[in-house]
Amino acid sequence: MNRTEIILHISLLIVFYTFLGYGFLLYLLIFIKRFLKPADNQWSEDFEPALTLVIPCYNEAAILEKKIANCRTLEYPAKKLTILFITDGSTDHSAELLAKYPDISLLHEDRRSGKAAAENRAMQFVKTPIVIFSDANAMLNSEAIRQIVKHFANKRTGCVSGEKQILKDHSESASTAGEGMYWQYESRLKKLDSEFNSAVGAAGELVAFRTELYEALPEDTLVDDFVQSMQIAAKGYRIVYEPNAIAVETASLNVKEELKRKIRISAGNWQAIKRLSGKLLITKTPVLFFQYLSHKVLRWAVAPFLLILIFLLSIPLALSGDNIYEGLFFAQLGFYLVAMLGYIFQNRRTQFTALFIPYYFCVMNYASIAGLVKYLSGKQTANWDKAKRKS
Repeated sequence: MNRTEIILHISLLIVFYTFLGYGFLLYLLIFIKRFLKPADNQWSEDFEPALTLVIPCYNEAAILEKKIANCRTLEYPAKKLTILFITDGSTDHSAELLAKYPDISLLHEDRRSGKAAAENRAMQFVKTPIVIFSDANAMLNSEAIRQIVKHFANKRTGCVSGEKQILKDHSESASTAGEGMYWQYESRLKKLDSEFNSAVGAAGELVAFRTELYEALPEDTLVDDFVQSMQIAAKGYRIVYEPNAIAVETASLNVKEELKRKIRISAGNWQAIKRLSGKLLITKTPVLFFQYLSHKVLRWAVAPFLLILIFLLSIPLALSGDNIYEGLFFAQLGFYLVAMLGYIFQNRRTQFTALFIPYYFCVMNYASIAGLVKYLSGKQTANWDKAKRKS
């Protein structure tokens, strides 16, 4: 076996581990854990602390009344629930609309500094032991708060993440099908991570923190929900994933809008890797470090480049006449041709949603590389134009 073959085989193993192998390994580790130590409930349905639901929003007037109505369906004692909207920088009539509701707390100033800055400012007004963040366009199921709060009865729990779901119908475009499938896959991994040790990060659509553990983040933080949750986990607290606390939102309007969002998130992922490097240490939290490396770092920072390398290395090896390498090359070629079909039909609605999996996979990995370029160039700011979503 020559050097090219060795590099190719190592690259294939890393890519397989990143996208499939880690999930299989978690299944095995959890099976062993259940056998050695049967799970016991470390939460309480009767736990009812006072809490604050914070909803940061920028120019979300069109959706605010629906969000308020959704908040009022949440099953939790009204006297223990404070609902706080922060509309800093909004130039539509969001603040005026919210001011009509006396039971809603409102923070507004004309300065726009991004989501992290808004959350930092909102936290100065949070006086409850638990704070929950939710996006304005994310609609919660009625039991969401109760399902989240019960986990804080365990003192080791520092953060609880809800489940993000993409609203879909029977006939879907590439953005709906791709984003929906991605979050189904991601939700499964989060559930496994959480049961094994701790979830790796949390989604801002629905996430809760123990207030005393919250740290003000730099205003230029791009993926505030992930960085905040991982900083708490790095202190030895668990991030619990609760699939019965659901935040539903519509998919991006199209793949172009989804790509814009993914590139921004990718730039934030690279920023997060740098900022967590001195806090998330293998010597302090070895299991969490292993999960973080396997679930996030390899997917964000390694696999996208290895996919390109694998394709390039397989060309000369296929030309050498080896049947195995010929098969590998044509398998990749077929995959990318299907991705091209997904690109061609991206804005058409179809029931054959599997067609969009290769395309969305390629879009995500391209976004990781494009995000690195944007991060290194310094062009990605905390202020951003939100992706357009389907109604």
